[in-house]
Amino acid sequence: MPRTARIPRELRLRPFSGSAAVAAGLITKRSLTGPSWRRLFSDVYVQAAAFDDRDHRMWCEAAAVKLPTGAVSGLSAAYLWGVDMLPRRSPVHVTLPRSARPDRHPRLAVTHQSLGAGDVIRLFGGIPLTTEARTAFDLGRSLPRADALAAVDALLHRRVLRRETLARYVDSHAGLPGVRRVRELLPLVEPLSESPMESRLRLLLHDAGLPRPTPQYEIRLRASDATDGTGSASAFSGAARRGRFLARVDLAYPQWQIAIEYEGHHHRERATFRRDVGRLNALRATGWLVLRFTADDVLRQKGQLIRTVQQAIAERS
Repeated sequence: MPRTARIPRELRLRPFSGSAAVAAGLITKRSLTGPSWRRLFSDVYVQAAAFDDRDHRMWCEAAAVKLPTGAVSGLSAAYLWGVDMLPRRSPVHVTLPRSARPDRHPRLAVTHQSLGAGDVIRLFGGIPLTTEARTAFDLGRSLPRADALAAVDALLHRRVLRRETLARYVDSHAGLPGVRRVRELLPLVEPLSESPMESRLRLLLHDAGLPRPTPQYEIRLRASDATDGTGSASAFSGAARRGRFLARVDLAYPQWQIAIEYEGHHHRERATFRRDVGRLNALRATGWLVLRFTADDVLRQKGQLIRTVQQAIAERS
């Protein structure tokens, strides 16, 4: 039986520079070709037991070893800040000085531009990444408009960034390319948005010229709605008279009692479906109209979606 290779404590679990490890006497150059290690980039390795091709953070750590003069940025920085909008097997997005010319690699997406001293922070085990404001700024000027809004909404929702902070950053970087796009996006961002599809749905309504809906609106049962079957509200508690919580909806036009909901895949689960039916019936009983839309509506049936909302508003105005 072959002897199990000894793994130095300093090289466990996280990516490392092979040449630096050899120079430090932690490992031999020959042993790096053995089964105990996985090569990620040129001269960057990780313990085989810690390798997971789907682990984007591992790839970010490897990129930081490979490109010590750069910073993780864009969608990869957003991922480290807790906002995952990465496609499957996404490369690590990094920003490098204009003079840097690393070898091309399918797991690296390189942008060449200058970053200010205050644009980079080291977190998550020392990975250099763009700050929350710089990350939002870069996404706002590089992504398609709907994706950019969804990303900035998510950063605000996770409370890693405040709208005022981003606004100040935009004002202080007025000379950078794409700043106009971010400035136009600022009035549309919404920290209460809970999913990218909610952000996209809200943007569709805005672009159609419809009134801005209230996000995450709480619908409460008023005393006049709470009867005991005889038309009297006297049997209900004081809490009910003040307004008992009935439901929280994604978007709402309270003035017309119109609720707009995005239905994701999780709503197809049996338990969720049963709760949704009861919730929908309760809202209808109190006079609310609930419009429910799917990803297909938001992405491919935009015109019909807008017409549905317009008709509902017209009927209730």
